[in-house]
Amino acid sequence: METKSFSNSHRQQLMKDKDVAPPLSESPFGAFPKNFRSPHNAPNVTVSSTVKKRPVGKAAAPDSSAAQGNSGDILVGHTGTGGMTSSAFKGRKGAETSLSDGRFGDPSGPGKAGAMKKQRIPPTEFRHHYERGDLPLSIQHATSRSLQWKVDVEKLDYHHYLPIFFDGLRELEEPYSFVALQGSLDLLERGGPKILPTVPQLIIPLKTALNTRHPAAIGNVMKVIQKLVVSGDYVGEALVPYYRQLLPVFNLFKCQTRNLGDRIDYGQYKKADLTTSINETLHALERYGGEDAFINIKYMVPTYESCM
Repeated sequence: METKSFSNSHRQQLMKDKDVAPPLSESPFGAFPKNFRSPHNAPNVTVSSTVKKRPVGKAAAPDSSAAQGNSGDILVGHTGTGGMTSSAFKGRKGAETSLSDGRFGDPSGPGKAGAMKKQRIPPTEFRHHYERGDLPLSIQHATSRSLQWKVDVEKLDYHHYLPIFFDGLRELEEPYSFVALQGSLDLLERGGPKILPTVPQLIIPLKTALNTRHPAAIGNVMKVIQKLVVSGDYVGEALVPYYRQLLPVFNLFKCQTRNLGDRIDYGQYKKADLTTSINETLHALERYGGEDAFINIKYMVPTYESCM
């Protein structure tokens, strides 16, 4: 063992530094342990000149004297357990429960992303106009429910009324849902050349209705789009630049077919099945969308197969 003593001048300098230094400044990490006193408190400092060798490549168990702070030995590289990875190494005490107590994440994994979760539907402009009596129509209850228009539909301002009816497609309550859907179909059936200039105004209402993720609202949009592409010349081609806004939701619900086993799904016959409606709508978009329709549909819906 080698002992080194400090001179009086050095000790006085240390005492001056002690008065200037803040409390507990024996090291950047706080006070030293009792057995490793700093020169401020101990006149003599003993440094071990021997290095205890341990076998390389094996994680040696910690020495009891070193664990208690009674040894001044210096460890060489690859002799401790720090940074060593092994399937048999258990780690520090309590590390097994670090995942379960929420400190390092949930061991059960992340939750569902909720891509197809139903979203909240805010009040629509269509409901506001209907309750205020701005729409020139009434519901006719006869042998079957229908709409009775108070004015000639061909003379209406399509730039004003058609986006309002499309905005109501996301309504789920009656009579708003029926009036919005049937009114949109009536306007598309009698619009003719008035529909093509209004196509850019119809994209946002359609996208908003699709983003609700409600199957009933998506089904209404499918019926309207199928009617829209055949309502006038070049309407289907005018929708091609807007596939990026409309088709992502198509891709989400296209393969959501119910597994009924050996039973029959009568919703397909009644056109109430969402997957069947989406496929029929995509076929209509391809037929009336021109030569660029298929490649744009395939880009947004990779599982789509051409019907041409």
